[in-house]
Amino acid sequence: MTDNTTGQGFESLKLIKPLLKAVAKNGWAQPSEIQAKLIPPALAGRDVLGQARTGTGKTGAFAVPILQQMGDGDGVRCLVLTPTRELAAQVADDFRTLAQFTPHKVTVAYGGTRLRQQAIELKRGPAIVVGTPGRIMDLMRRKMLRLDHIRFAVLDEVDRMLDIGFREDIRLILGQIHTAHQTIFVSATIGEAINRLARQYMHDPVEIICSPGRPTVDEVELTYISVQSWDKRRLLLHLLKQDSPKLAIVFIATKRDVTRVVRYLIDNGVNAKEIHGDLDQRDREKVMKQFRTGLLNVLVATDLASRGLDIDDITHIINYDLPQETEAYIHRVGRTARMGEAGRAITFVTPEEGPDLTAIEKLINKQLHQVELKGFEPSPPPRGNEGTNARTTKTKILGRSEAPIFAAKRDKGVPVRRTLGGKFPPRRKRRL
Repeated sequence: MTDNTTGQGFESLKLIKPLLKAVAKNGWAQPSEIQAKLIPPALAGRDVLGQARTGTGKTGAFAVPILQQMGDGDGVRCLVLTPTRELAAQVADDFRTLAQFTPHKVTVAYGGTRLRQQAIELKRGPAIVVGTPGRIMDLMRRKMLRLDHIRFAVLDEVDRMLDIGFREDIRLILGQIHTAHQTIFVSATIGEAINRLARQYMHDPVEIICSPGRPTVDEVELTYISVQSWDKRRLLLHLLKQDSPKLAIVFIATKRDVTRVVRYLIDNGVNAKEIHGDLDQRDREKVMKQFRTGLLNVLVATDLASRGLDIDDITHIINYDLPQETEAYIHRVGRTARMGEAGRAITFVTPEEGPDLTAIEKLINKQLHQVELKGFEPSPPPRGNEGTNARTTKTKILGRSEAPIFAAKRDKGVPVRRTLGGKFPPRRKRRL
């Protein structure tokens, strides 16, 4: 049972029997704090703006009252917008779990999947559509999705959607809903941009804050390791082999480095795979399924995966690179210690990143403790040309690039004829 539950069961919320049955089957004995505070005003039909940390049950907080009030009807009556494909899939799965004893169908819509298949699913008459703003806009433009019967509009992880540039898409989508409807915003953080959006599209909303002030990560063991940039891969391998985490996510800044680190880990016997925006959607889903079922132990990811991973058994979060935005640290670390369970977050910090570490500590109002790994010996800095390929290395001479063979001749005092052919292969004569 979680640490942030209310002490009262879901029966106290006066839910209908199909929902109580689904909640019990899902193993939820008591509502979490955000569920206990958000469900009653939502059941009363109020617009709600809710803030709670990642992993506290926000999806259930808005899905339960929506399903309770859904009733009969035609067309799509509930639209849920999420920032990422992974979160859309997770929210849709949660809705299906809670709606399993009701007649309401759920469809998920996001990029990377065939429009034709989603058009077929929409023709089957789902009551609930969960999707990313880009794909929802595309379906609306093609007249495959109509918002004529919308009764509920939900924006999940609003702060993240605004961060990655969905502001105008959100405005266009919400602006197309002309029916009387209930609006629910949920987010890990609420800033002025979200408040402006709420004032424009919500009517007298109830504001619920379950993580007041600065976000905290009290359930997570927060540490950092001082390391030179050239030692990060060795340190990561040493850490993974020493701790043998059940499930770990390694966050890396760039897609290229994600691929390189995964290859290094696999070559050294670690069960690791990558996930980032360049992966085909089918491959992403396959990797996530393996991770959820425990067939994969280490997931190496960009910040794409910092939202939407609702997996309770993640034991380690490893920040191989510090996030570009300080707030992203909260979302990364929120992947572990789910629903009150214990978890570890280890951050690699280079000597130049001290100010960035301080910014994170100020944000969470908590100090990260420095640790050292037993048995790990730092290596000296690599030499200037170490690791380069001699066949592709070029030497700058008189503002021009010379191939290595010519640079070598010059060093030996052999005169080098400077011609266009010395740098480029001769052009072949045209055959008439």
